[in-house]
Amino acid sequence: MMTRILISLALTATLALPAQAGCYADYKAKRDNPLKLHYGVVELPDTACGSILAAADQIAGRIAGDGWTLLNVLGIFDESGLNQRKDSAGAYYLRY
Repeated sequence: MMTRILISLALTATLALPAQAGCYADYKAKRDNPLKLHYGVVELPDTACGSILAAADQIAGRIAGDGWTLLNVLGIFDESGLNQRKDSAGAYYLRY
């Protein structure tokens, strides 16, 4: 009887949690002398998912440490858009 109650409580707690959908963005960046370009995909915190500007701030800060300059954010998407971008992003797929 106690086991059934515990299982029921655990199931109820799990169902009460909000669904966590990932938030991602794809972008283009450059590095000078010599000129290098890359296309990448990053995971964003929820606070940066609401606008391209918020995503750009996040991405620019992350890539700057490696000498990259953000050119533009192409879009913000959820997990369903990851697989189609993986090959194109190559080494910059979820790197930052």
